[in-house]
Amino acid sequence: MPNQHVVPHGNGWAVKGEGNSRATAITNTKQEAIDRAREIAQNQGTKLVIHNRNGQISQKDSHGRDPYLPQG
Repeated sequence: MPNQHVVPHGNGWAVKGEGNSRATAITNTKQEAIDRAREIAQNQGTKLVIHNRNGQISQKDSHGRDPYLPQG
């Protein structure tokens, strides 16, 4: 399952599965895109990766099935 990315898209924002050329969803606000991407990531047990307007990664959230969780 691909991680879900929130990326700038024109004047709005897009939710894209990692490696996909097409957006899963296009929204007017970043928060709408984050909410949609978080829902998908939680359902799939993947990561949510949020980008800034300049394309740099600003935040990552893990939603299960992360093989690198700390022990203890």
